[in-house]
Amino acid sequence: MITSYPIKDQITVAICCYNAAHYLPNLIEKLSIQECSIPFEVLIINNNSNDNTQELIARLAEAHNVTLRLVNEFEQGIAFARNRAIQESLSSRYLAFIDADELPRKFWLQAAINVLLDDEIDCVGGKISVSLSSRPKWLSDELLPFYGEVNYSDQRFQIHELSTPIWSGNIAYNMRIFHQGLRFDTRYNRKGNALGGGEDSMMFRHLLKNKFKLIYEPRMEILHLIPDEKIKRGYFLKIHYIAGEKSGLYDIDFNEKKIFGIPRFMFLQLCKKIFLVLHLRFVKHLVYMREAMNVTYHLGKMVGYYKKHINE
Repeated sequence: MITSYPIKDQITVAICCYNAAHYLPNLIEKLSIQECSIPFEVLIINNNSNDNTQELIARLAEAHNVTLRLVNEFEQGIAFARNRAIQESLSSRYLAFIDADELPRKFWLQAAINVLLDDEIDCVGGKISVSLSSRPKWLSDELLPFYGEVNYSDQRFQIHELSTPIWSGNIAYNMRIFHQGLRFDTRYNRKGNALGGGEDSMMFRHLLKNKFKLIYEPRMEILHLIPDEKIKRGYFLKIHYIAGEKSGLYDIDFNEKKIFGIPRFMFLQLCKKIFLVLHLRFVKHLVYMREAMNVTYHLGKMVGYYKKHINE
């Protein structure tokens, strides 16, 4: 459905929150000192938090020179919260997302605006650095992108490939792309403190497939704060299992012979992958972790196929 909206020449900065009150004071302070050539507001989507988010926002609005707006979204999950942010921002010319556990660099917002002022551009995302309280030996550089790290180049470029994704923790859109009903796919929802999700990956794939103009802008930079509970091997294994399961449930199916809905070749592949992981565990410890993640993804995908089979 095509709907006409009165457009304000402003950008809405949306923060989707679930029990993130401890992050908000630093984030709101960083946003309040952003330099921006057009007006901006900060929109808090409170997704059933049971901490003091609601009371805290009122105090932060008084303490900082920034327009703060709080909306409660009662449908649990990040995809629903992001979609509510879109709905609440339809009268803004632009919409930026930043997560509660992130901090923007000083010129983050203006860097996004500088790109979006070119009306041919639909979406811009930027550099994401990660902040770790500790760095175990197994946590190699190639695993940091699974914390959202993005650092493709120090030069702006147009994105044409799936290999250079931009994530919704650091992204800004021209709102016209949402006026005809485009929203995040709620099948890839993540509820509360659960792991997984994938709604931002599916949005990125949709925009790329449908020839929207996407830009990587390295000066649009944020710092992602990684809590201690995510600096564990189990975190990486769980997010890959969940991603695999959703892939099996929702991706295009194989036209192959199956056992309980699972393509037969996947059983042999699983055995080979497990053997490889056991071998690498003793001879190449750093490589082992990446292959173990591949095993959990593969296993999750098999489970996803099976669940789809029994539900058909």
